Amino acid sequence: MNYAEYIPVPKLCEHYKIQETFFKELHEQGVLQIVVVEETYCLHYESIPIFEKIVRISEDLHINVEGIDVILNLLNTVENLKQELITTQNRLRLYE
Repeated sequence: MNYAEYIPVPKLCEHYKIQETFFKELHEQGVLQIVVVEETYCLHYESIPIFEKIVRISEDLHINVEGIDVILNLLNTVENLKQELITTQNRLRLYE
């Protein structure tokens, strides 16, 4: 495990001005993967974009963690459907 790829949760809390309990709730609900690195809770740097999306949903829409999980699942489903549609359209173009 490359420890340079992880950002400490306390640093993220300070930057985004949120409580550490928010991270724990997200982790407990399975929305966000948090790992322990040298006795500190950390988030992988590749998870930052999804975390920022979570923060926007939470702050702008005042949605709880369970609702955030549902919204993220729906957004993921929509993205998968878009990709399927693009693939289908590309296959149909072969027959035109």
